[in-house]
Amino acid sequence: MAGEILDNKGRGEAGWDWPAIHPEGRKFGLIAVAVSLFFLLALDWELIGWPLLLLSFGVFAFFRDPERVVPQGEAAIIAPADGIVTLIEEVEPPLELQIDDGSGFPGLPNGTVTRVSIFMSVFDVHINRTPVGGTVRRVVYIPGKFMNAELDKASEENERQHILIERSDGLKIGFTQIAGLVARRIVPFVKPGDMVAKGQRVGLIRFGSRVDIYLPAGTDPKVMIGQTTIAGETVIAEIGQRGLIEGISQ
Repeated sequence: MAGEILDNKGRGEAGWDWPAIHPEGRKFGLIAVAVSLFFLLALDWELIGWPLLLLSFGVFAFFRDPERVVPQGEAAIIAPADGIVTLIEEVEPPLELQIDDGSGFPGLPNGTVTRVSIFMSVFDVHINRTPVGGTVRRVVYIPGKFMNAELDKASEENERQHILIERSDGLKIGFTQIAGLVARRIVPFVKPGDMVAKGQRVGLIRFGSRVDIYLPAGTDPKVMIGQTTIAGETVIAEIGQRGLIEGISQ
């Protein structure tokens, strides 16, 4: 199915399949299996071995990497993460995405924009994807704390990594991977200068975290607080479109 074109007129074929396990997680799963088998076979400690074996399947599930069908409309900005929308606020983008970094490529313009925060629990897919296609202009890693990623101040105090993408028309979209209470490493898949397609995998955060995306001026989100997003599939906004969207929890 990878690379196949599907549409809303019935073109293409789809079916359920076991998701792949990202290479970044295979070593952790294999270590967990090896430890559990040691307790089961070498020590015959079933009370410890069986829970560890169950945990090893959980580790593999955490690093699952399913295929996604990425909407290709020019105006569509796609969700960079699986999870729940926990914050939608008007903020100034991080300085790291605005200031002159000496690369010769300007950052985001000054002024407030809408920030959409997506919280990922340990049960969500943790592969992050780019919301637009273009050229990676910045990848800025900042060490920090590991407080609850659902808190607003986590955007400024937690370990985080900013990524700035510039489209071919010059529009720039920035987003931030933020570590949480359990997360202890942000793993990038891209570097400045790389060309990326919309919905391409750009990194992961191990074991629970959050992703913030900064929408361009004049653009309102098409998602609501409490809504679940799917990385690479959910249209989080359409460039230049504004308007209130209301939902009812039920």
